[in-house]
Amino acid sequence: MFAPPVNRAMKVLDRAFFQRTVPTSAARIFNPRDIARVRSALDRGHDTLKTRLDSVRVDPEPARAAKGEKCLILKPEVLHNDRNTWSSNLQELEQAGTVGVIPFELQLDYDYFNYSEITNAIIPPPEKKNEDEIPTGFTQAGHVAHLNLRERYLPYKNLIATVLADKNPTVRTVINKLDNVGSENAYRTFQYEVLHGPDDLNVQVSEQGCVFNFDFAKVYWNTRLHTEHERLCGLFKEGDAICDVMAGVGPFAVPAGKKKCFVWANDLNPDSYKHLDQNVKSNKVDSYVRAFNTDGAAFIRSSAVELLNDARSIPIYPKVKFSRSAPKAAEPPKPLRTLVQPRIFNHYVMNLPASAITFLPAFIGLYANVPGMPASEIRKLLAPHTDVKLPMIHVHCFSTKSKDDAAVSKSVCEELSQQLGFELTPETPDLEVYHVRDVAPKKTMYCASFRLPEEVAFRDA
Repeated sequence: MFAPPVNRAMKVLDRAFFQRTVPTSAARIFNPRDIARVRSALDRGHDTLKTRLDSVRVDPEPARAAKGEKCLILKPEVLHNDRNTWSSNLQELEQAGTVGVIPFELQLDYDYFNYSEITNAIIPPPEKKNEDEIPTGFTQAGHVAHLNLRERYLPYKNLIATVLADKNPTVRTVINKLDNVGSENAYRTFQYEVLHGPDDLNVQVSEQGCVFNFDFAKVYWNTRLHTEHERLCGLFKEGDAICDVMAGVGPFAVPAGKKKCFVWANDLNPDSYKHLDQNVKSNKVDSYVRAFNTDGAAFIRSSAVELLNDARSIPIYPKVKFSRSAPKAAEPPKPLRTLVQPRIFNHYVMNLPASAITFLPAFIGLYANVPGMPASEIRKLLAPHTDVKLPMIHVHCFSTKSKDDAAVSKSVCEELSQQLGFELTPETPDLEVYHVRDVAPKKTMYCASFRLPEEVAFRDA
């Protein structure tokens, strides 16, 4: 009764087609002051219509409507001409002269129906049970909605996009990915077609109290990773040194800078680097975050060496409220504390799940042959000589979807071990294989976190 009319021959969206009249009844409320009391009583009696619509309506008679009289729409089972369908609450209100029960024609239109209802009314359902269902999911970056349409739905792509934009007020542009699902180039960008709205992919996204601006067509961004961004950033502590090897436009680096971490952030894509640098400055974390544009494996090695010799410190001052009327302080405020940049990274982030694991050999011999600094001297910077430990490495990867978590962890550890030339197992201290998200029916994204083994870091390659 409340479903839209069906037209599966529609090629261009006709919003006027989606008109439906639902015959029902209504409780005419004679005194506007009684609206709240009547509504409460009829809700308790389960008489009122429960839909997305407001059940309080203007009286259908023009003369009464002119006086401001209202009525309350009742559910279809409540018949105006059959008192046996009325609850005792409705009967008492009617007998008391508070309400009258009248026929009411409820008018529904395109605005009432949601995305799923409209698309199901205009797109043929799957012929077989195992076929793809009508697409309902999409990712959104700023004003851009991103679809991955299956082949069966390509003939309806513009209809789907138009309805999606209509039903999501923050969406202005809808695009569809043209590459095969899961394929990636070196910069993790993809070919696309605009299905609805302007071809404008310059977006603004807010996450973790930071604002990111970027061209979605030229850089990598995945809104569905916001929980993973928050999870890893939650591991970082003030004063930590973070090496973000595949930083993108900064979803890990910029929030880490907000936490007063020293961040060295790199991305191979020149456009990502440009937006990363801009986001660092616009979020006012340029005192803490440095942006680089080079190969990830080379950056792992060069940044580790440079950090050993990069003496930096940042004084932290108390927040001072300034007033035009208050005299200026005679002396500048004294810093509350001073953050000294560590000489060893605390964390490495490697968010390139398609190939990040293949960058792990860059850690072999990381501290074995540092120019001008013998390995023995570097060892003295670490436990047990100090409380500093070798860094935690967080490497994202894909694996076949499985309900056997132990088997997945074992498989991931075997791949880590192969790349490092050192055996890691699920029982290795400080090692965790974390389930990030399912990306396809048979494909899952994981984050393998482990502490860089001393035998790897100081191996004489």
